[in-house]
Amino acid sequence: MTDAGVFGPDTVTWQLHADPAMWVAGIASLHLQALHPRAVAGVVQNSRFQADPLGRLLRTSGFVGVSTYGTREEVERAAARVRRVHRVLTAVDRRDGSTIRLDEPDLLRWVHCAEVAMFAAVVRRAGFPLTDRLCDRYFDEQRRSAALVGLDPADVPGSRREMAAYFAEVRPQLRRTADADLVRRFLHHPFTGARAWPVNLGYRPVGHLAYSALPGWARRLHGQRAYPGAATTAGLVALRSAGLAIPAELRRRKPHGQLHRAVRRLGPGAVPSARRLSRLGG
Repeated sequence: MTDAGVFGPDTVTWQLHADPAMWVAGIASLHLQALHPRAVAGVVQNSRFQADPLGRLLRTSGFVGVSTYGTREEVERAAARVRRVHRVLTAVDRRDGSTIRLDEPDLLRWVHCAEVAMFAAVVRRAGFPLTDRLCDRYFDEQRRSAALVGLDPADVPGSRREMAAYFAEVRPQLRRTADADLVRRFLHHPFTGARAWPVNLGYRPVGHLAYSALPGWARRLHGQRAYPGAATTAGLVALRSAGLAIPAELRRRKPHGQLHRAVRRLGPGAVPSARRLSRLGG
């Protein structure tokens, strides 16, 4: 039997994660994750993201790609590496000096929920046909991703209702901190050096579009102006349309090629399609 990995073509995850709007959604999820003081402290104190911005973003997207489209062996190998890193790394809570373990279930749950919630919200807002029923199915499927990083799937929201309840519960813990400001500035202006200014100039509207796609309560916590709602939606739709204009074969090969290899492994029926997605929601 051909190895379809953890998800396979007959999942919402397989279809949604192939959408070009996922790039903006990924940046938006980092903006949201930065609002948890302990989680963002772990990132700032252990990551070289300022020295290697592209590498940091590619490693994050690479794990999402392999966990979605890789073989079971590839997925487990990547997940074991992530769990091993989380197990050994610690940070210091700047508020009280206590030690933060990066494998704390509460922090892993926050990172997971902020990620998948923004994936669904941003890609849907950009025009991907994600119905409420499909969104519930997506959150339920993503419990498998949560298990890969060491969480008990039963402790992870598996529907829109459960996800909303989780965010309502965790919001009193969220706040703007110096670390959150550092991450927000980085996500607007990631590249350093005089030669990088044209790249930053071109990238900045995308970074701010991702910030603007945050839920209103998250933008208020960050305390920075966003694009108006209608402009944000129009920008997301335009970026997605531009991405869809790129030939599908080329899109499947970039940036890591996991989807391309999955289609070669499983055959043409594994190509994400609106028809298959509509059947999943039937």
